[in-house]
Amino acid sequence: MHVAKPGLRALGIAESYSGREQSTLAGVVMRKDLRIDGTAFARVTVGGSDATDAVVRLFARLARRDINFLMIGGSVIAWYNIMDPAAVHAATGLPVIVATYEVSEGLDEDIRRHFPGDDARLAAYRRLGDRIPVRLHSGYTLFVRSYGISPEDAARLCNDFTYEGRVPEPIRVARLVARGVVRSSGCVGFAPDDHDR
Repeated sequence: MHVAKPGLRALGIAESYSGREQSTLAGVVMRKDLRIDGTAFARVTVGGSDATDAVVRLFARLARRDINFLMIGGSVIAWYNIMDPAAVHAATGLPVIVATYEVSEGLDEDIRRHFPGDDARLAAYRRLGDRIPVRLHSGYTLFVRSYGISPEDAARLCNDFTYEGRVPEPIRVARLVARGVVRSSGCVGFAPDDHDR
């Protein structure tokens, strides 16, 4: 993939809680000129272990071959439902960039407290590895993990797809769409902007 190509398309994915049992994932296909030309949705279990499958399912529903990479708002969604971005990369064949926005000491202690004895969940979190800080042209810093793409190219794409502030547009718009779906369905309670650390 040539990251400087003007016609690149990102699939931005973000979530919003839609109840105590499920959360809504929204996917927005966005061109590099920030035009939107596709959407898809999936459900993920709150506190479950199906985040990876939900992301892959959302991508498959689009049935498109013109998406160049995925940009996802957090690897830990729906109350500690931990996605495996490397598995998403393998299943889709596309680079994956996961973005978060806060400095953090990590979630090890939170996972132990909320899911005592769940060694598989803790191991899934630890496999995510370290985040790389990316300074955006807007003056903000975000933190990324990249799969199937170099950290330098991931940083460039984050900059290219950020209009202002600290959230790249594909993720920002996907988050708005997910919240809109939740609100229109009459559910309350939204996911925090960033609990993936």
